[in-house]
Amino acid sequence: MLSTVNLSIQFDAKPLFEQVSVTFSDGNRYGLIGANGCGKSTLMKILGGDLEQSSGDVILQPGLRLGKLNQNQFAYEDERVLDVVMQGHREMWAAMQERDRIYANPEASDADFMKAAELEGKFAEYGGYTAEARAGSILLDAGIGDNFHNGPMREVPPGLKLRVLLAQALFSSPDVLLLDEPTNNLDIHSIGWLERALNEYDATMIIISHDRHFLNQVCTHIADLDFQQLKIYPGNYDDFMLASVQARQRVEAANAKAKDKISDLQEFIRRFSANASKARQATSRRRQLEKIKIEEIRPSSRQNPFIRFEQKVKLHRSAVNIEELSFRYPGTDRDVFTKFSLHVEAGERVAIIGPNGIGKTTLMRCLAGELTPTHGQINWVENAQRGYMPQDPQAEFAERIDLFAWMSNWTGKADDDQLVRGTLGRLLFSGDETKKPVTVLSGGEKGRMIYGKLILTKPNVMLMDEPTNHMDMETIESLQIGLEKYPGTLIFVSHDREFVGSLATRIIEMRPDGQFSEFRGTYDEYLDKQGLQA
Repeated sequence: MLSTVNLSIQFDAKPLFEQVSVTFSDGNRYGLIGANGCGKSTLMKILGGDLEQSSGDVILQPGLRLGKLNQNQFAYEDERVLDVVMQGHREMWAAMQERDRIYANPEASDADFMKAAELEGKFAEYGGYTAEARAGSILLDAGIGDNFHNGPMREVPPGLKLRVLLAQALFSSPDVLLLDEPTNNLDIHSIGWLERALNEYDATMIIISHDRHFLNQVCTHIADLDFQQLKIYPGNYDDFMLASVQARQRVEAANAKAKDKISDLQEFIRRFSANASKARQATSRRRQLEKIKIEEIRPSSRQNPFIRFEQKVKLHRSAVNIEELSFRYPGTDRDVFTKFSLHVEAGERVAIIGPNGIGKTTLMRCLAGELTPTHGQINWVENAQRGYMPQDPQAEFAERIDLFAWMSNWTGKADDDQLVRGTLGRLLFSGDETKKPVTVLSGGEKGRMIYGKLILTKPNVMLMDEPTNHMDMETIESLQIGLEKYPGTLIFVSHDREFVGSLATRIIEMRPDGQFSEFRGTYDEYLDKQGLQA
């Protein structure tokens, strides 16, 4: 059991959250959700002992072990994979390191060797003599072949590094596991593996994620951080959404009933307060009126941007024809992809999926014209107007200008201030925010600015590479609605299965063997055809 008592954190004048008292227990898996900036990661750091709270207490039941998932998948590049996993048991690892340091010191004293003997006992108590075998077994269960175990982390493929870090978190057999954005940078298949691994592991878990499908598959409870308070709802994310809507409706209905009652009482008091024969009844009504309370319904701290995409010119039949496309980066001896052919009709929504590092972004950059293919041709129809959202939009924001000036570049008109302000406002940038330089924007804010560029330029073909990266659920849901209503052609890469499932009418999978598989239909139909669970 992990619990908090009157927990508060305050960085500036305003507290991030305050007086939070909650218990996480019984092997439940809690999805910690809330608007960007509400304090989810801060709370997770406090629970894990990485940040000191302003007031209150965090209590881990005596005898229980706490495990944490390291978010930095590239933090151990020069370390042996088995060592990375064994570092998950911090006490054992520290005892082993100190013991080995003493043995390696030619000037060690008798007192040092006595200390080493004590450390040897601790090492044995922690199961140190079977540690490598246990670490290897966890790695094999996670799909990391033994050919990687004794090599450095840099040799582990990007799509598998997270599995090593999860093995590290599980190595000490923690009773409580903290996972902050565990699906970041994972491809669709790796996320499916992570779901199965977490569902099979018996521990109390607290998980931050913006992947709605993942929360639905894994979580038994939702911990909602809103209005500086934390409230627990039983069930998964969909259950939470239903329960929160129903709770609001109940309060609204009760308030409406109370207001009607107040109106009736006030009318009676107004009519009969001066009537001597009715004075006692009027006094009774006043007492009733004083007892009636209207419950405050505060607007949520969550905000949904308004996203709608249009097209200037409609395409009637084809959008693009790709013939025998191959690409190889200069100085390398291997094609990223070979002989890729595809014909896309106007209005299609094509999802490109596949493992990390397989070449999806390279293909998108070729389609966007950022890279020139080594072989083959990309033939866009005459009226095709492309809009591109790169996976990393950093280069778009290199110039030190403010948000208003940046967005003004895409109106196609001079001095159209109202259009720019309206677009920024719908994307949740208003007031003084529009004057700040684009160079200081967060990843999610840059993504919303790119949405604004596409809204204003009105392309009839949109190429979007991981458009939900760094976004909160509200923005992802708004983007999804905007793209569902978009009348043009969409070619996109995404690891968000809910997003792919709602939009794609055609699936292109890039495989490790260099081949491509094509499926016409929805993502759920594709999974069913592959014999995979949606």
